[in-house]
Amino acid sequence: MAFDFILMLTENDRTIPDARARIDEALEGGVRHIGFKDVGLPFSELTGLSDAIRAAGGRSYLEVVSLDEASEMASARAAVELDVDCLLGGTRPEVVTQVTRDHPLRYYPFCGEITGHPSVLEGPVSAVVDSAKRLTDLEHVHGLDLLAYRFAGDVPDLMRQVCDAVEKPVIMAGSIDGEARINAAAAAGAGGFTVGTAALAGAFPADGPGFAAQVRAILNFTAKARARSTAPRRIALAAHDTRKAHLRAWVTRHASALEGHRLVCTGSTGRMISEAAPKLSVRRLQRGSRGGDQQLGALIATGELDAVIFFADPTVPHGGEADLQALTRLSILHDTPLALGPSAADMIATALVGEGGARASI
Repeated sequence: MAFDFILMLTENDRTIPDARARIDEALEGGVRHIGFKDVGLPFSELTGLSDAIRAAGGRSYLEVVSLDEASEMASARAAVELDVDCLLGGTRPEVVTQVTRDHPLRYYPFCGEITGHPSVLEGPVSAVVDSAKRLTDLEHVHGLDLLAYRFAGDVPDLMRQVCDAVEKPVIMAGSIDGEARINAAAAAGAGGFTVGTAALAGAFPADGPGFAAQVRAILNFTAKARARSTAPRRIALAAHDTRKAHLRAWVTRHASALEGHRLVCTGSTGRMISEAAPKLSVRRLQRGSRGGDQQLGALIATGELDAVIFFADPTVPHGGEADLQALTRLSILHDTPLALGPSAADMIATALVGEGGARASI
């Protein structure tokens, strides 16, 4: 995640009664990540929320707030039936993943000891970090939901220690109500954050009245904070054979900015980049001719890439033209930035890796 703002249509840990009506206002404000809780509305209305978010091209989130095992299992089954993109929260991954493991949703459980309703995070920082490590070692856990601002201790230190300890994305949730907290989450290395009650209450300074103006204000703060984010970016790199030299030159030019980030490449491209810039973290997939482009497509579809850079040559015919068309379609469908040449790639580099610097420990 490239430090995303997730709008929760919730107040005091419950989905708001007029959530469906608020979706149109939220979309007017420009938000693309929208979530709700598993309490507050009947299931039939939650289905309508999920369908509306999907129809608008957004990414849907369900956050679990149930504390007992039976309710948490019911929430996991609801997430599957609602076909949401991400399931946030919950404290029993060993049982939840029995339900979610064969579904494409991404699962981000709470780390640490969670009590009460509204939920709070308790215990020493060391215990929360240990919990985060244990959870992210699980195969079907894709990230963490951290109730950072529901913690009574040093919140910036808590966020930093958890993000430094794990390689999977961490979403900061609960009581983020101003620009300072958004900036702190970005600086700690968070993959994203949620805002619900504060936006509904008009807590953010905006360019006008109304919910859409609140959303725009938070998105503006998010864009500024992203520039200082320390979360490693996940960037796919590929090129047609006649453009590999151009990609090599581009990577060499941006090598210092790309250090600490995670590059995912098709086979021969990955070898070329590793040789050109040995300090970079490069994950090699299959060669394009052996399915590497399809592997990239799968990563786009599951939300595991922050950007795709594919240096294409439109002047000569290529056997992989259909693969590039498929990647383009998936990038549009899943709202993933796609650059097909050096100038566009420069813009992605500036936007994603230009200033913040990735965490060196990852």
